[in-house]
Amino acid sequence: MNTYASPIEIPRPPMLMVGSGLAPRLGRWAREQGITRTLVVADAFNAGRVGLLDLPGEVVVFGEVKPEPDLPNLEKALALAAQAGAELVVGFGGGSAMDLAKLVAVLPGSGQTLHEVVGPEKVAGRRVKLAQIPTTAGTGSEGGTRALVTDPATQNKLAVQSLHMLADIAIIDPDLTMTVPRAVTAATGVDAMAHCVEAFTSRKAHPLIDLYALEGIRLVGRFLRRAVEDGSDKEARAGLAIASLYGGFCLGPVNTTAGHAVAYPLGTRHHIPHGLACALIFPHTLAFNAPVVPEKTALVLGALGLPASSDVATVRDATYRFCADLGVEMKLSALGVPQDDLETMATEAHAIRRLLDNNPRDLSREEILAMYRAAF
Repeated sequence: MNTYASPIEIPRPPMLMVGSGLAPRLGRWAREQGITRTLVVADAFNAGRVGLLDLPGEVVVFGEVKPEPDLPNLEKALALAAQAGAELVVGFGGGSAMDLAKLVAVLPGSGQTLHEVVGPEKVAGRRVKLAQIPTTAGTGSEGGTRALVTDPATQNKLAVQSLHMLADIAIIDPDLTMTVPRAVTAATGVDAMAHCVEAFTSRKAHPLIDLYALEGIRLVGRFLRRAVEDGSDKEARAGLAIASLYGGFCLGPVNTTAGHAVAYPLGTRHHIPHGLACALIFPHTLAFNAPVVPEKTALVLGALGLPASSDVATVRDATYRFCADLGVEMKLSALGVPQDDLETMATEAHAIRRLLDNNPRDLSREEILAMYRAAF
């Protein structure tokens, strides 16, 4: 495949600020925009530190974002947004908060329902400003155009993609990640890496995005262990914040592949945090794909600081140990996933064609089931 001939669209970039202590700059920007009413979408912890953003005027906070947001969670946020009449919506937290903020910014007053905008570029427009302030280093949602919510009826994730959900301003202040616990730091760091790895090895991989992907992997390899061992390591936190942003850049033009498809049922069915689910699955999908992308697989391992290889067993063992040494739980059984649910999970994962069709190697339901059993 001639990837240089593959079309790629670069959306209008937001204002991007990256650096220690920059979170209050959002308030200055809002004042410059004449903003007088703001809605902040956050989890319970970050709802308590909205003051760090120094926002002007009336500030309404939706502080009930769930770790794996679902339709009822979104509906509560939309109801508050309808009352608030905000001119600016701020996503303040991890990927869940930022994803809900995107939808809260485009749906109220649009005449569109969520189900009408699921898929690529179906959103009609956006009437309010949108800002994103990440407090974890994992999803890179601050730099992307996608939002995901779970439908409880089907236990599937609904994905909306739109250039209208690209933030007007994103501020990456690594100081905000200093309070992230060790286990969450590890899992979200592997999630950021997984975004980069899956985009790098995708059927839709593009040389322009490969640059971000490979550097994101290298940053995780260099800094993740340091951040896990010492959460106050500012250089490590900054490196991971940039790696996460680069992973977000990968998601828009290329997106993820089998790793995320196989990980999704762990979150939707068993409420395993997304980063942890991706970390647990990562060695199995990378090893599965190694025979068809051997050069890129070797580059991935080298970027992580591991011996470069494309041998299936070596790839699986090396990346498994990389994650396990960070303290990540790598067994489904230890996370409460019942063995009798693996069949159903495999069926659901195999149906996520929007991701599996990107994978460099065709993956059957039986092969997905074999991965779950190996990870059990």
